[in-house]
Amino acid sequence: MGGSAPRRDHHLPAETTSFVDRRGELTQGRELLARARLVTLTGPGGVGKTRLAARIAARVQRAFPDGVRFVHLSGLHDPALVPLAAADALGLHDRSAQPPLDALVDQLRDRRLLLVVDNCEHLAGACARLAAALLHGTEGVRILATSRHRLGLTEEHLLEVRPLPVPDPDGDLSAAEGYPALTLFADRAAAVVPGFRLTPANRASVARLCHRLDGLPLAIELAAVRMRVLDVDQLLDRLDDRYRFLTTGSPAALPRHQTLRAAVSWSHDLCTLPERTVWARLSVLAGGFDLETAEAVCAVGTPEGDARPSEGDVPPPEGGARHVALPHAALPALPARPTDGSGAPARPAAAPTGTITLLPPPGPRTDDVLEAVAGLVDKSVLCREPGPGSVRYRLLDTLRQYGLEHLRRCAGQEEAARRRLRDWMVRRAAECEHGWFGPGQPETVARLRADRDNLRAALDFSLSTPGEAVAGLRLAGTLWFYWHACGAAREGLYWLDRALSAAPEPTRERARGLWVAGLLAAATRDFPRGRRHATDALALAHGLGDTAEAAHAEYVLGVIRLFGDDLPGALRHFEATVARGPVPGQHLSLFGLDQVELACALGFLGEAERAVEVCEQALRLCERHGEQWVRSYVLRMLALAHTVLGDWPRAERHAREALRLKLAVHDVIGIALTLDLLASIAAERGAHEHAAVLLGGADRVWADIDTGRWGSHTLNSVRRDSEERVGRALGREVFERAHRRGGALGLAELVGHGLREPGRPHPQEASVPPPPHDDTTVRLTRRETEVARLVAEGLANQQIADRLVIARRTAEGHVERILSKLGFSNRSQIAAWMTAQR
Repeated sequence: MGGSAPRRDHHLPAETTSFVDRRGELTQGRELLARARLVTLTGPGGVGKTRLAARIAARVQRAFPDGVRFVHLSGLHDPALVPLAAADALGLHDRSAQPPLDALVDQLRDRRLLLVVDNCEHLAGACARLAAALLHGTEGVRILATSRHRLGLTEEHLLEVRPLPVPDPDGDLSAAEGYPALTLFADRAAAVVPGFRLTPANRASVARLCHRLDGLPLAIELAAVRMRVLDVDQLLDRLDDRYRFLTTGSPAALPRHQTLRAAVSWSHDLCTLPERTVWARLSVLAGGFDLETAEAVCAVGTPEGDARPSEGDVPPPEGGARHVALPHAALPALPARPTDGSGAPARPAAAPTGTITLLPPPGPRTDDVLEAVAGLVDKSVLCREPGPGSVRYRLLDTLRQYGLEHLRRCAGQEEAARRRLRDWMVRRAAECEHGWFGPGQPETVARLRADRDNLRAALDFSLSTPGEAVAGLRLAGTLWFYWHACGAAREGLYWLDRALSAAPEPTRERARGLWVAGLLAAATRDFPRGRRHATDALALAHGLGDTAEAAHAEYVLGVIRLFGDDLPGALRHFEATVARGPVPGQHLSLFGLDQVELACALGFLGEAERAVEVCEQALRLCERHGEQWVRSYVLRMLALAHTVLGDWPRAERHAREALRLKLAVHDVIGIALTLDLLASIAAERGAHEHAAVLLGGADRVWADIDTGRWGSHTLNSVRRDSEERVGRALGREVFERAHRRGGALGLAELVGHGLREPGRPHPQEASVPPPPHDDTTVRLTRRETEVARLVAEGLANQQIADRLVIARRTAEGHVERILSKLGFSNRSQIAAWMTAQR
């Protein structure tokens, strides 16, 4: 059974623009964190809470031996997922049967770390429960939160984040550069007008502009973008007109909300009609997105996908385009984010007046979306970010709320856009599932992780909108490989429970959902629940005549037998399924796992030679498809079989190869299991200090999963035997020192230690080179980098040649040059080095 946890950097977010001086708040934040365990930065939207929190965390991170982690909540709307988001940010992969929050507290009980929880206001209740549990259940965890409102705990210390100070425009401006608001404007203006700087001639106008914008950083940044076409005085005049128009008749709106509203609305009015429409439709996306997603959500080929125009629509002029003209009153303040559990932003308090136009259904064509996205990036409405496989984009939360407000003024368009998002996520998930048993698994994992907030939005729409539940169940079931192989079993169960409850009809989607729920329940050690779901799935699949889903359900039942210690029953089960071969429509990953579990049962029952035969068959299947995840489990089983046969060199070779592949797909549970195995092999071979380091590293990895190793008698007895043997050989003091050294290694360094050849130097001396930012001597060419990446994926020279359309001898030459440049002696070292560069 799998358990990958794909890479996602939850350390401090990278800063892509300069940070203006907030020395006072930085000092206050550091002092508060020194004496309080919960500090909340409060302030209005657009004031800079997130950037300040990241800066404070960076200043204090040395005080936290277990690190600083960032929990992003802006794309999350379900309170039940908050503990899972925190666990994910911390790299924890709990598979116990405990409630998620209890499991999180247990895993952090002995840690000393800082958790930055960003954008709490719309999930205030869930965030308060998270904070209270961590404060009461641990001693070394501190929390830095950002929210528009306090969380309401007695332990909470508040730091109000105020707008940037602005000098009196009519006063002495000789020291204007000392004011952060003016510095921010000048910096952002220089990005669009190279050479722009504060001068005696423009200081007063810039100061007046920043004063008009109340020193709000987001408003200042949006205004500065206009410097591409206006000078400061023109910008100020137009902003004054816009501000007076927007705030007339809105006495209830807070002044700072009015200011931000004016800046955002002005940016909106300067957009073209397609840009406004794309902005509005993109607001249904909960997280970052790529261009394909933008096109799928914003463009439709036929009008049927969208709602009909509302009664207020103006008919098109003869022979001309038709606009949707909407009544427009004094615009209210930007809407507050929803309260805990609502799952959607608050609706606007009042209808607008004047004229706001969006393209009528069906909206922009696919070809128009790219141009609109480019325009929105140019106007700083969209942020451009690097992402897996391609460039990605993101709407700031304040701008997303504004776009959603406009979308909701066109009857039916919000639901249509959310349905398009859901349909696109279903299509993307299906494509990923189809290609899962192949060479692109790391890329698939990275893409789905990047789309996680949008997947959640699609699932929530389906399960909260009448008539959409079956589509939601289809999406949740299609993602079985993501939930199972990528360390998301708990979240997968959450969505499947909701979907199965909402769609009780006897459909293929339900058969799929039942066995997936059974698999995930078994992964969290709830075997009775897993057996019940899988049995129901098997019966339904037989009733529907669906042999593929029946085979999938049978796999789950066999796994539960195996892990329930019914070894003879598991052996009979998997002998039958492997002998039958894959049935039409069965996913090859699950047939490959049939072979893995058969080899496992054979190994436990002492039939190691038969286990080797089964593994070799499975390896051939994986190699034909360039598959890595199942292959890593096959190799681990092959290593186990050779330990039973006493062939320690061969066992170690297979275990090292398994470990390399598990790092490539970031299978953290598989890494932990394989480190235990390698430690046992090293102890048998007399490499006692090496074994002690591996045990220390394995214990550290298991601490993020389950310190009790799932209560498994076999796993715990093997680990205990290894420690006793190594401890006797080294002596307790030397063992403890080596064990601590292993526990201090990062994951890539630890794998590098496990990958070293017997008798070669310690990886910190030879096998694992320094990380890329420390390496100023090694430079691979572009082609060598491509080859090294393919080596890390496990491809042989002929496969590399086929992939790159080059001769085999050319591929061999590239590999030899890479080994020479890096000072390595084998391909495993290249793989570990490439992984460390990511």
